[in-house]
Amino acid sequence: MLALLHTSPVHVPVFEALRDRHHPGTALRHLVREDLLARARNEGTGPVAGAVAAAAAGGARAVLCTCSTLGAVAEAAAARAGVPVLRVDRPMAAAAARLERVAVVAALAATVGPTVALIREEAARSRTDPRLRTHLVPGAWHRFASGDREGYLDAVARAVDAVRDADAVLLAQASMADAAERARTALPVLSSPASGLRAAARAASGAAGPSSARP
Repeated sequence: MLALLHTSPVHVPVFEALRDRHHPGTALRHLVREDLLARARNEGTGPVAGAVAAAAAGGARAVLCTCSTLGAVAEAAAARAGVPVLRVDRPMAAAAARLERVAVVAALAATVGPTVALIREEAARSRTDPRLRTHLVPGAWHRFASGDREGYLDAVARAVDAVRDADAVLLAQASMADAAERARTALPVLSSPASGLRAAARAASGAAGPSSARP
């Protein structure tokens, strides 16, 4: 069984659909903790580590954190959990690290730093040096938090279409993935759910590869 740690319930149907399409037979357990972002800001890493440990104690063979902001904290909890713990955006970041120019589009300011740091980490591993530019989508997170998913995705898609002089656009948060279908850009748009779930499913089956291994 693979446990998915979410900070929003919107991720549940997304990952269920990806499982049904690409990983049939993989058992998923969704743990929705909408309190974790606020608690991590106020209390530090303890609540995230506790959530990961609880997922492992519940029988998970691997844990996938779908929140990019909390991904590094979740990965750091792997030793305590005793099972592989993955962040959803690491495989995407590894792909971005191989490019020369990457535009990072984010809806939440707190996600920008962790995402850029992850790409730099993967770039150091592959001995590359991509040029990164970040774009924070004005008002997008407010739309997401208020339940306006359509407005949120449209705002993200417009931001993607406005990108110039890049080899690819990277969507920093898993919740942004569906905006790729709304964008009209000719640039490749990188999102995290599919590649993150693929790595986590491999880890849960005991076949973890380089992209799913914690550094």
